[in-house]
Amino acid sequence: MDIAITGSSGFLGTALCRSLTADGHRVIKVVRRPVENSEPALRWDPAAGTIDAGALEGLDAVVHLAGAGIGDKRWNAERRREILESRTKGTRLLSETLAALDSKPPVLVSGSAIGFYGEQGDEVCTEQTPAGDVFLSEICVGWEAATQAAVDAGIRVSFLRTGIVLDPSGGVLKRLLLLFKPALGGRLGSGRQWWSWISLHDQIAAMRWLIDHDVAGPVNLTAPEPVTNAAFTKTLGAALHRPTLLAVPSFAPKLLLGADMAQQLLFISERVIPAVLEREGFTFRHRTLDDALAELL
Repeated sequence: MDIAITGSSGFLGTALCRSLTADGHRVIKVVRRPVENSEPALRWDPAAGTIDAGALEGLDAVVHLAGAGIGDKRWNAERRREILESRTKGTRLLSETLAALDSKPPVLVSGSAIGFYGEQGDEVCTEQTPAGDVFLSEICVGWEAATQAAVDAGIRVSFLRTGIVLDPSGGVLKRLLLLFKPALGGRLGSGRQWWSWISLHDQIAAMRWLIDHDVAGPVNLTAPEPVTNAAFTKTLGAALHRPTLLAVPSFAPKLLLGADMAQQLLFISERVIPAVLEREGFTFRHRTLDDALAELL
């Protein structure tokens, strides 16, 4: 298959490109930099509203992962606008361009996140759970809505409501290992907040599965068994044979990151299950955190 991927240089995009290429698929990276004639890539500039539409003709699928990093910088009004617009403008440009093609790709797999649900306490969230009322919810609602042109054009659109993706090569786990390996890790605040996670292997497998299966709309990309932060801490410590006696008081990350950013990234409780993937027959390699960490570490 010929598959275009935005965000191809990111944590998820890099792993997806590697997986697809290894299986003989042709990956066309959608990039902002100048493109060499010999490379399978196309250029776009979401801020300027430009994209090489001709290079999208006749593709088998498009995977859209691009967007400014949620936790890369402290949030202020300008950064919030940048995070939101990097998703909505780029998604709208891509969707409208795909909708106008003579030979449209049959499927667009588009990024989103479980931040859609906001604070849910101990409530179990499925794809039917309404959106929350925090900033991350606003981002996800706008991100998904920006695909409407593609939906209206008859392209099957799947939304990747992704949880905490675990792999020692990047993301949250890479950062946690810096603390847990020297026995400095501990629960965050009360530890009662639910963390909905997925291994990088299952994340990539599910993304590829959605390209091949007739599933549209929101899809939770999380493992079937979410855990509380306290349980996550205990399991990670056990996998590394390290004590986890320390507890990080909630005020510390809030001072470092800002109260709202820390609350939404670290202390919000989202107990999310992959109802659509389970119903449609996707097979997880790592259903439990113990299984995932045993293999990853």
